[in-house]
Amino acid sequence: MRICVLGGGVIGVTTAYYLAREGHQVTLVERRENVAQETSHANGGQLSYSYVAPLADPSVLPKLPKWLFARDGALRFEPRLDLRQWRWCLQFLRACTRAQSRATTAELLGLGFLSQRLIHEIVDQEAFGFDYVRNGKLVVYRDAEGFAGARAQAAYQADLGCVQHALDGAACVALEPALAHIGEQIAGGIHTPGEEAADCDQFTRGLARAAARDGVAMQLGTEFLGLRTKGSEVLAAETSAGKIEADAYVVCLGFQSAALLASFGVQVPVYPLKGYSLTLPAARAPGAPRVSVTDSHHKIVYAPLGERLRIAGMVDIAGMSAHADEARIALLARQARETFPEAGDYGALQTWTGMRPATPDSKPVIGPTHYRNLWLNTGHGALGFTLACGSAKLLADLLADRELPLDAGAFAPNR
Repeated sequence: MRICVLGGGVIGVTTAYYLAREGHQVTLVERRENVAQETSHANGGQLSYSYVAPLADPSVLPKLPKWLFARDGALRFEPRLDLRQWRWCLQFLRACTRAQSRATTAELLGLGFLSQRLIHEIVDQEAFGFDYVRNGKLVVYRDAEGFAGARAQAAYQADLGCVQHALDGAACVALEPALAHIGEQIAGGIHTPGEEAADCDQFTRGLARAAARDGVAMQLGTEFLGLRTKGSEVLAAETSAGKIEADAYVVCLGFQSAALLASFGVQVPVYPLKGYSLTLPAARAPGAPRVSVTDSHHKIVYAPLGERLRIAGMVDIAGMSAHADEARIALLARQARETFPEAGDYGALQTWTGMRPATPDSKPVIGPTHYRNLWLNTGHGALGFTLACGSAKLLADLLADRELPLDAGAFAPNR
């Protein structure tokens, strides 16, 4: 089958890779001169298979006023005259129920565990490096209430196959000595020894080379202009390099998927949540963590990537512009310096801004549309790297109409 994959981020590249392994003739279209140049370029770096609980949870409701209106809040809302923004926010609020949050957690854990198994296969089978490490993850809490909630969540996830351990503050510092500077502020933490970290940019580039080796035609620097349709069928993808005719088309365009699909009558509740990251180019031991750390209070993640330290955080619901807010970057840098003051030269920080394509219920959109040959793999939010391999394999299995590794209905576009 001839398949056209639209988008060269980690989702598009993994999709092309798995489809090529099925023997399909795959063409990947990406507007940038290389893959992984936008949302996938410098994300948080944590492969958090066990930390997939949705943002939409009843516990966030009483916190929203503080998050939204505090000058240094991890979450910031800038209202726009944009129906998509308000519709997304209302759907998010409707998803904040205990029953839906628990069901979503179980569904995302299944996809996460599938992704973990598949990325282990890639590590074993492919020769490229991407600063991959199985170093575990420690989420630290600075208040007793937050730690109690985390213990309850860990107990629930234990029944779903997660291996996690609750630690007191002293044990957190013993596990990660770089936390000693804030040791007295730590009420406790949840340690998940099976979590991992890696460089998403390096992974995506390496996998793109592997996909090209397997026959994927990489049309880089090619602008996607639209789809030519007739009835319930897509006839061609229009690009700056001409039209591409295929038997099937897979949209992996991140937050841009929604506007494109709406023009063809396909509604996808994907909206960008702007995030920021910093990279310390030469992180110094013992001041920099060797375990992946998440500071729950500030909603900041720290991932060791070789000799570098990736620092990522913030959620801005602020429209479609990827413009970097220097005040947010400065806040992220200040909070990181307060937590790990000896991690490295903060004057050498490299900064990045990305648009995470999020759905209100935090579940990606994977599967067919009402066009018989148009498929979706988008809307992964902050979990794109974590869920990429499982999502791509699920999409490939759906296209092949074979037995599925999990319930695909949980991620269906018409759910």
